[in-house]
Amino acid sequence: MSAGRLTPGSAREAAPALPVGEERSLRAFPPKPFTVERAENATLWTTDGRTLLDLGGASQGVAVVGHNHPAVVAAVRAQAQRLLHVAQTVPTPTRGAFLAQLHDLLPAPMARTFLANSGTEANECALKLAAAATGRGRFVAAVGSFHGRTTASLAATHRPAFRAPFAAILPQTDFTPLDDIGALQTAVTRDTAAVILEPVQGEGGIRPASPGFLRAAREVCDDTGARLVFDEVQSGMGRTGTFLASAPSGVVPDAVTLGKGLAGGLPVGACAVTDDLAAALPPGGHGSTYGGSPLVCAAGEAALSVLVGEGLMPRAERLGERLRGALSSLGHPLVRGVRGAGLMVGLDLRVRPAPVLATLAGQGFLALTAGTTEVRFLPPLTIEAADLDATVAAVGEALGAAHG
Repeated sequence: MSAGRLTPGSAREAAPALPVGEERSLRAFPPKPFTVERAENATLWTTDGRTLLDLGGASQGVAVVGHNHPAVVAAVRAQAQRLLHVAQTVPTPTRGAFLAQLHDLLPAPMARTFLANSGTEANECALKLAAAATGRGRFVAAVGSFHGRTTASLAATHRPAFRAPFAAILPQTDFTPLDDIGALQTAVTRDTAAVILEPVQGEGGIRPASPGFLRAAREVCDDTGARLVFDEVQSGMGRTGTFLASAPSGVVPDAVTLGKGLAGGLPVGACAVTDDLAAALPPGGHGSTYGGSPLVCAAGEAALSVLVGEGLMPRAERLGERLRGALSSLGHPLVRGVRGAGLMVGLDLRVRPAPVLATLAGQGFLALTAGTTEVRFLPPLTIEAADLDATVAAVGEALGAAHG
């Protein structure tokens, strides 16, 4: 089903009352002005009879294989009837199958994976292991980075507004401009535990790191004994056309982190590491009560099977090229440029994106902000080409409205 055109009502009308109990939710951001009751692929249905197209604005990039993919739903249903939960200390066939499938898609030096509940937890694990392996306490990250909101991952997140209220408890991090090799070489010293980088920055504005910069990061880490971490929570799981966005560079880190769509919509984080980093984990040094849950692993195995079996990675590359080309072809004076890889796309504007996003939402298209001037698109890799074409037409109308 093609979505995007609202049926009666508009997201710009007065927000409906929150469902009973939702007023108890402690949020860092205000709630959306609609209530969603079901979803399929890229389409959301609201309680008041509207349809919306999720371009990342509802799922924050989690719906990589689409909302409620039948294979994921079937796997969850079957697993729920057998075993919902045991800790990671208890081996299960389901967890084993998921890890085996995951490691078939990861570069060979990744020997072990710690399973968590989110991307930020995966980053926390990687940074802790780097500190344990090196005996050092400083990190290096890129300007524009976003790695999460827990302690070490927050310390490596660049935006000062996120870090400032919690500065007293955060480890020290040096930030270097993306793609500035000289600055990176200066920042990384023998006091650095880890360099953590997003091969394609998400929150920072859909900014791909150059292969040369990633290679320089590998070299400076090798020279200083620091460990290299690639945060692929947003850019991984085939979103950019390859399982890892870093793959085309040929650079292999000491740790790679994944999350978001890895389990088809269930909470998951994965920190895959080399034998060297795995050996740094002391007994009891890290853990997660729910990490590696059989239910989540069943969903993850199904999602990976869909990703590979339905050819979603090359599809993401084709559709991403189509989307970027169509956005560029708008030729609108408010557009500074279009960036990204696969279906991780940023529309860089000459104005703040809020009015454009509001108009898009009013038309039924839910995108995200990124950086200070970007509209970010993280649609399911299963999205219909016609829905992307409708998105581009809606963007053109929204830019026209913003331009006056």
